[in-house]
Amino acid sequence: MQDMIKIAVDAMGGDGSPKKVIDGIKHNHKKSKENFYRIYGNKNQIVKCLNNEIEDKYYEIIDTDNIVKSTDSPLEAAKRGKDTSMWLSIESVKKKENDIVISAGNTGALLVIAKLNLKMIDNIDKPALSALWPNKKGMSVVLDLGANIECNSKNLIDFSIMGASLYKSLYPNENPNVALLNIGSEELKGNETIKETFQILNENVNKNFNFGGYIEGNELMNGAVNVIVSDGFTGNVALKTAEGTANFITNELRMALQGSIMGKISSLLNFTNLKKFKKRLDPRLYNGAIFIGLDAPVVKSHGGTDYIGFSNSLDVCNRIIKGNLINKIKDNIL
Repeated sequence: MQDMIKIAVDAMGGDGSPKKVIDGIKHNHKKSKENFYRIYGNKNQIVKCLNNEIEDKYYEIIDTDNIVKSTDSPLEAAKRGKDTSMWLSIESVKKKENDIVISAGNTGALLVIAKLNLKMIDNIDKPALSALWPNKKGMSVVLDLGANIECNSKNLIDFSIMGASLYKSLYPNENPNVALLNIGSEELKGNETIKETFQILNENVNKNFNFGGYIEGNELMNGAVNVIVSDGFTGNVALKTAEGTANFITNELRMALQGSIMGKISSLLNFTNLKKFKKRLDPRLYNGAIFIGLDAPVVKSHGGTDYIGFSNSLDVCNRIIKGNLINKIKDNIL
C-alpha cells in the first residue's frame, strides 16, 4: 500500500450505488494495480458487491451508516453530520490518510463539504470546477463549470494557471494552450472583466502555458487550444449545450440508421466507422469533473454514469496524483 496511490471513494453517492461504484473499482483494478481504494459506505452492501474479487491488500472498507442524499441541499448535507460517507472520505484527505477523493454524489454537497474540510491553496481566492472535453486533436480542460457564477480578472487568471496545471498533470508530454471563452475573437469584444483578463495574460508571459487569446463557442472543439477558461455561469451553459448537442446527434443518427431497411444496411456497411464515432462521443470516456484550488484534489463522477464511467474517473484520480497537480499549481500561481 505504501507505494500505491490512495484513493478515498464515497461508495454511496450517485445512481445505482454502491454496486455501480464497486463494479467501477473492480474494472479499474483489472486494468491497473497502482491504486489502493479506501472505500466509505455501508460495509455489508460493499462486501456483497466486492464478492472477494479484489485482494485485501488493495482496499479497506470504512463502515458508515449515514449518507448524503441526492435531494439534500448543500446546507442540509453539511448538517447531516460528520459521519456520512461523503464527509468522512473528504476528511480523510484532509488528514493525509488518502491522496485524493472521488464521489458520484450530490455535486452541491460535495463542493460545500470539500470547502468546509480543505484549505485553499495560498493566493487562490476561489476554487473552480473543471472537466475534460473532446476536441479534434485530443482533449481540452474547461473551467469553471459552475462553482463561481461571478468572477473577477484575478479569478480568471487563477483559473488559467490551475487549468494549465491540470492539463499538464494529465498530459505531461503536451503543452497547455489557454484561451478565454468570449462572444468574439476581437480584443474589444466582451465585458470589462474578460477584457482586463485578456490584457494581463497577453502582457505577462507565463512559463506554465501559452496564451491564445479569445475563443468563441463554435470553436471549442477545433483543438486550437486545450485549456478553456470562463466564469461558472458561462462555462456551465456551454457544457450543457455541448452535452445536449452530442446526445441529439447520436440519437438522431441511431434513429436514422434503424428507421428503414436502407438505414440498417448502411449501418452494417459502416459498422467500424459508426463504432468509432459512438466511442468518440461516449460521455463515459470523459467522466470526472475536478474541483481544483483547494490543497487536495476532489473528483466528481457523474451521478448517472455506469461502472465504466466511474472506472474512468478513477483513472483521472491516478493521473492527477502521478502528475503532481497541487504542487504544479503552487509553483505557478501568482
